[in-house]
Amino acid sequence: MNEAVHFTHEAMNTVFSLHLRGVDPGTAREVSIECFALIDLLESRLSRFIESSDVSRINALAAGETLFISEECHRCLILAVQAHADTGGLFDITLGRRIEHRKSGAVGPEPELAGRLVIHPDRPAVTCDVPGREIDLGGIGKGFALDLAGGVLSEWGIEDALITAGASSMLALGGGAWSVDLKGDAGFTRIQLQGEALSASGTGIQGSHIVHPGGPDFMPRECCRRVWVTAPAAAVAEVWSTALMLVEVGEMAEWTSGAEIGRVFVETEGSLRELGRMSA
Repeated sequence: MNEAVHFTHEAMNTVFSLHLRGVDPGTAREVSIECFALIDLLESRLSRFIESSDVSRINALAAGETLFISEECHRCLILAVQAHADTGGLFDITLGRRIEHRKSGAVGPEPELAGRLVIHPDRPAVTCDVPGREIDLGGIGKGFALDLAGGVLSEWGIEDALITAGASSMLALGGGAWSVDLKGDAGFTRIQLQGEALSASGTGIQGSHIVHPGGPDFMPRECCRRVWVTAPAAAVAEVWSTALMLVEVGEMAEWTSGAEIGRVFVETEGSLRELGRMSA
């Protein structure tokens, strides 16, 4: 990427990087400003750590209350609902209390799953039928942001770009190939990313923060250290890299049958290997 123009921006508890090739510096800077402004807007609406965000206000709803939300948040929630169905329930954005319990290192059993939120499919609104569920978009929000930022680049006519959210999510646009290293404890594998997204999930950086909707007894017997997934869209890659952390390696092909994903890489017991293209 030596010939590319680079820009960085802190948001969503990570560093977003924009790499552009074949773009004059003035245009590149204008594009970066627009992309990063969009990402800041998304963070203000999707983060459960910002009190005024749509997600925080959803999590504060009382029984019977309905909240009208931004179009961006509604789109992300609808994608998450579809992801829940596509992954057989493995991807679940309503595990906020359990995720916080795990990240905090709290002792004792995980909080019980209770409550019901209704995401209206035909209007940007959420209704709380029964309180108790808390939304956490950490498993899809960065990918969603990359996809929307990719739309901005396309509107500008950018034909060769890579935009990343830390080392865990990235989206390559256009026909150019970008070299990306998949880094594990036992070494790394270099791949070429071209016109596709890549997402990584694992326990190496944030610890064991991934929780199973069914509880700890449903976790795989042999948990992967890391999982990488490629897909046409960054949100899809992020969903499946998270979901596959909850699946036995030998069962991943069955779980992903028909999914719109490409290559899958896993690291287990110090071995980093490619499982192949998993989609039908």
